Amino acid sequence: YPCKTMFRHNGMDNILVRKYQQRFGSSSLRGLFRFCWQSHPSDKLRYSQTMKRAFRFTFLTTHLLAAGLLLVSGCAVVPETGRSQLLLVSPGEEVKLGITEFEKLKTESKISRDAHTQAILQKVGRRIASVVDLPNARWEFVLFDDADTANAFCLPGGKVGVYTGILPITRDETGLATVIGHEVAHAVARHGAERISEGLVLQLGGELLNAALQSKPSQTNSLVMAAYGLGSQVGYMLPHSRGQELEADYLGLLYMARAGYDPRKSVDFWERFRAKSKGKTPEFLSTHPLDDTRIAQLKKHMPQAMAEYEKAIRIRR
Repeated sequence: YPCKTMFRHNGMDNILVRKYQQRFGSSSLRGLFRFCWQSHPSDKLRYSQTMKRAFRFTFLTTHLLAAGLLLVSGCAVVPETGRSQLLLVSPGEEVKLGITEFEKLKTESKISRDAHTQAILQKVGRRIASVVDLPNARWEFVLFDDADTANAFCLPGGKVGVYTGILPITRDETGLATVIGHEVAHAVARHGAERISEGLVLQLGGELLNAALQSKPSQTNSLVMAAYGLGSQVGYMLPHSRGQELEADYLGLLYMARAGYDPRKSVDFWERFRAKSKGKTPEFLSTHPLDDTRIAQLKKHMPQAMAEYEKAIRIRR
């Protein structure tokens, strides 16, 4: 019996265990309480001390078990890279958040009326979307009219926003495909949900999203808004980790190649962005820091991306 084992591990005499079993015939918790109150005072003290240790043990093991279940239930794997990640936000919750916030953003921000550029965005976006596995996606591509904001994003559910301020740097369809592929990669890899999950663990004690929204709505909402780059300050976002950025670079490179865009042009885009950053740092670079390591990683994966590109070109002919 667990109780008997616990008693012995805590130094309880076998005589007391047998006395307890003879009187009550089991090791039930209720029987243990009855025995504590009907025994000799010295027995009561020893049982009391044992019970305190037993309760401490039970409390600790229960919480460790809960933590273990939390980690197991929240364990996921990023498609194609195979990296393990902790996710405490369900795909359904994430899509709901993305759709809701995107609708708000469309009502609060000015949408471009440039039909020609809108058409290019739709063309590039649809080609990227056609090679991406994003469950429950309701793809939408919106061009926001803000020449001072060089930024782009992809919310859960396939909600893509591009600001006109980034177009002078993308220059053409391939440059735009580099940006959209990278942002969609963040969504496919669920980096926003991963950052929310890290925040739930570090800031909110590991609560699941639904529970956290009810118990700490203001704090949780701020966490969600920051993780996806939403809120009052356009372009604000919790910085991705280096691992997430390199992961999005790799996946985005494959996506643009599979969509029929030359992946070698992605390096040109990032170099143009680095040149742009010599003055005022664009919002896109403030959350997507560029360095020699990222360029080297892109070049490292280029043979695989070129193989995907050549395959896509053969199919499209």
